[in-house]
Amino acid sequence: MLFGGAIIGLYLDYRFFRNFILNLYFHIMTLLIGIPLMYFVLLVSRNTGRFLSKMGRVGDIPRLDTNKLVTTGMYSCMRHPMHFGLLFFPLSIALIIGSPSFILIVSPLEMLFMIFMIKFFEEPEAIKKFGEAYVEYKSKVPMFNLHPSCISRLIKGFKNRR
Repeated sequence: MLFGGAIIGLYLDYRFFRNFILNLYFHIMTLLIGIPLMYFVLLVSRNTGRFLSKMGRVGDIPRLDTNKLVTTGMYSCMRHPMHFGLLFFPLSIALIIGSPSFILIVSPLEMLFMIFMIKFFEEPEAIKKFGEAYVEYKSKVPMFNLHPSCISRLIKGFKNRR
């Protein structure tokens, strides 16, 4: 999806945004935004993955599986903290590449597609897996949360389990 998005973005740039392709200042600016955003994406993915691996497993189960609903730590303020971080992956790639079309068109479409997949595929799977407990959790905790305290939990990872 990302590779295709980059190709489409670069094609659209060549067709419609030629001035930006050759603008060094634009590329420096997007790179300076894209690299910290990529760091955020990787940090959040690492922290949430480790937290889920430690808190979401009971017994001897395959490595990447979970069998316990996690509602503490960063999962107490949003249901999909790892996906929240990963939502910004296409945008960070687009900014690093410096493609206006990828930034303004392709990346937002990829982000919407990811939200669609979470809402209509992953959430029903979680309801099947965890039943009424997940339905109750879903009614109390938003899918994503931009509150600074919640973002702080994503960044801190294990240091804040509550």
